[in-house]
Amino acid sequence: MSGNRTFSLVWAVAALLLTTSLSALAEADPNLWPVMKEAFFEKRPMQDVDFMRIDAPKRAESGAQVPVTYSIDTAAAKAAGVKIVKLYAFVDANPIPLTATYHLTDALGDFNLSTRIRFETDAFVRLVGEDAAGQLYLASRPIRAAGGCGGMVSNDEAAVRAAAGKIRMKVDVPKALGTSTTAKVNIKHIMRTGLQRDLVSQGFLPAFYIKKATFSYNGEPVLTVDVNVGTAEDPYFKFNFVPTSPGQFEVIAADNEGKTFRQSVEVKG
Repeated sequence: MSGNRTFSLVWAVAALLLTTSLSALAEADPNLWPVMKEAFFEKRPMQDVDFMRIDAPKRAESGAQVPVTYSIDTAAAKAAGVKIVKLYAFVDANPIPLTATYHLTDALGDFNLSTRIRFETDAFVRLVGEDAAGQLYLASRPIRAAGGCGGMVSNDEAAVRAAAGKIRMKVDVPKALGTSTTAKVNIKHIMRTGLQRDLVSQGFLPAFYIKKATFSYNGEPVLTVDVNVGTAEDPYFKFNFVPTSPGQFEVIAADNEGKTFRQSVEVKG
């Protein structure tokens, strides 16, 4: 998407949010999505489907950490003649609505991923799937949550920088090779949005976030995530994959300042 289109998109959303914010009891606004859809996908057709699913609380405790799970019923998708290779995840009322893009591989088996995202106000989560031919498919879910994108913050900058990029992960031992197992990855990072203000200076803090996370097994890609600031602080990814032999599961993460972080673990059959 071009810079001019992105700029126009942000202002269009801001105008719609201004109207919405006049009510203290604002609910997810379905009128925002047509703006998002046109900005990101222009006039490409998009089909609502049941084989993609979003699981999340109806009302989240914090807009800064909203748990969601994205899944694809592979059998149902296959029956419909569809194989999803890419997923775009949006919160359509966020100032920067695209929270992440997921590039899928066959190593994932039945796709099921849990993560945490941010909400500026009550909104729909939209999951857009794309197949190899460029056809688009849509799943939606409203969630009530607020206050996760901006606000005042006060951090020890030295401590933030020292901790950034530390990775904790666990991969369950599969019951048998060739069957699905679960990987859990947590990347320590402040994930500043660029919309937060410093408590002392009152100025905006520059965006500082994990930009990409690449997961591989024995050197072969499993899942690649283009991360955006709508992903919550300390990015968390829990997903299934299918190891076919003993080997090494690895994650490589990169932030928007060009720093790279790496961690790996051995998986035994």
